[in-house]
Amino acid sequence: MSHDAHALDALRVDGAPPTDAPLHHVWNRCVGAGRANEALRADWQAHLREAVDVLGVRSVRFHGLFHDDMFVYRATYGGGFAPPEVLPEPPITFSYVDMVFDAILDAGARPFVELGFMPRDLATQTETLFWWKAHCSPPTDMAEWVRLVSETVRHWIERYGLDEVRQWRFEVWNEPNLVPHFWTGTRTEYFELYEATARALKAIDPQLKVGGPSTSVFVPDARYAGETYDRAAEFATGQAPDPDALDWQPVWVRELVEWCAERDLPLDFLSTHLYPTDYAADGTGSGFRAIHRHVDATEQDLRLMRELIAASPYPDAELHITEWSSSPSSRDRTHDTLFAATYITRAFLKGAPLADSISYWTFTDIFEEGGAGLGPFHGGFGFVNEQGIHKPTFHAVAMLNRLGDRVVHQDEQGIITRSSDDGRVSAVFLNYPAAMGTRGVEQHDSYAATRAYREIGTARRVRHTVAGLEPGTVFQVEVLDWEHGNPAEAWHQMGEPLNLTRAQTAALKAVADDLHRWTIAVPESGVLELDLDLPAWAVASVAQVDPPATAGAR
Repeated sequence: MSHDAHALDALRVDGAPPTDAPLHHVWNRCVGAGRANEALRADWQAHLREAVDVLGVRSVRFHGLFHDDMFVYRATYGGGFAPPEVLPEPPITFSYVDMVFDAILDAGARPFVELGFMPRDLATQTETLFWWKAHCSPPTDMAEWVRLVSETVRHWIERYGLDEVRQWRFEVWNEPNLVPHFWTGTRTEYFELYEATARALKAIDPQLKVGGPSTSVFVPDARYAGETYDRAAEFATGQAPDPDALDWQPVWVRELVEWCAERDLPLDFLSTHLYPTDYAADGTGSGFRAIHRHVDATEQDLRLMRELIAASPYPDAELHITEWSSSPSSRDRTHDTLFAATYITRAFLKGAPLADSISYWTFTDIFEEGGAGLGPFHGGFGFVNEQGIHKPTFHAVAMLNRLGDRVVHQDEQGIITRSSDDGRVSAVFLNYPAAMGTRGVEQHDSYAATRAYREIGTARRVRHTVAGLEPGTVFQVEVLDWEHGNPAEAWHQMGEPLNLTRAQTAALKAVADDLHRWTIAVPESGVLELDLDLPAWAVASVAQVDPPATAGAR
């Protein structure tokens, strides 16, 4: 018997033998970011390095690789004063792209490549999206799009090596079902773009990994069943008395599988987005109804995706959720709070067996789809705000990152794990209030509105014994709750200043990292007794540390 097997055999949790299931760290396999040009910023790069070092992030995905502000593809060239020269053939240049990709790789991560959007000089339409004016139309010349993609990938292979680029994932476009926003063409035109791109990649190297369709959300109606968006088809959803009773299905996933199978196309992974929300028109002319699905919607959707893949002609395809959060709004003030941290911890743990990655959207508040946010806590997606202040979600993912790769015990209160490398035991526990019932956390446009969640739920006692440990082993306990690690509340108590002073920024950083910490040591019996009183919405970590411990013993 190996040392690792002996150590596992000796463990007992609450007197019972441990389980030994794999735990996939889906929360840090990939994270999202806004657009490529933002990655040129020093603070963005600093936030990424910290995410790699503390959160274990392995890859990052963003929009705008081919956007005009990256200067990859240009039909004209000039000095800025006189009319530019029309070039006989648009050159493809990578100066800015190289800066971004070098920074990602130097930080210890890899790109999860989203191929898009369309350069202005190759776009069929002039309409744009976002503050930074993304072009989201099909190409005027598919052969020229293929040249752009092919030269880009060959450049990466030359610069970083084929073995490295084979580790990347290449996703064709982003949310093409959202017509006319992220795509102005039809479904068939997107599938044709996928086909041309996939064939181009495999012509370069058959081991390059390509997938899609990167669609936006699950829906319970036929709004995306045709070639383009049908607004009237969502009216019934907007009027439904109980949206959770509806049959929520992925968008364009089955159709892409069918398209690829009929044409013998590669489909190395399927990607989609799983925001647990919907914004459905109700047909009354009053606008859209914001729907917040039940707390286990993400797990439910993941199970459906797994079943779909298993029954498809591509049963070995990976499943990458390339965008996910509690909502798709970069102005949802819940993102800044403890409540989001508890929600995502619970969802990540439930989703871990079901996906190859669940990419949180996004790792930083440096994000400019609507322009920069107003104020330091404006509801941005990030684990950190623009000033680098750690939000509760940052600490939640840091706790998850301390977990091992084998599940020893798991229930609704949390998870106990061990590492197959060194046998270290670690755990994460949470108190998602029972009083929430089946509700998830909902989107709020003001910080004051989010504070109502504070009144929901009561403390929960979490008790476990872990036997078979080495006497003297030291564990650090870390608790994130309303009183500890809550910078948005401290900012609220400051009067919600729009512009922070340097002193205020420093004070909020200190508050953000002031979690409740103490250490416990395994007694001579070799039995670790865990007895935690977790306030409502708290998240706690128990992780083995090397003595001497950095915090005072309790």
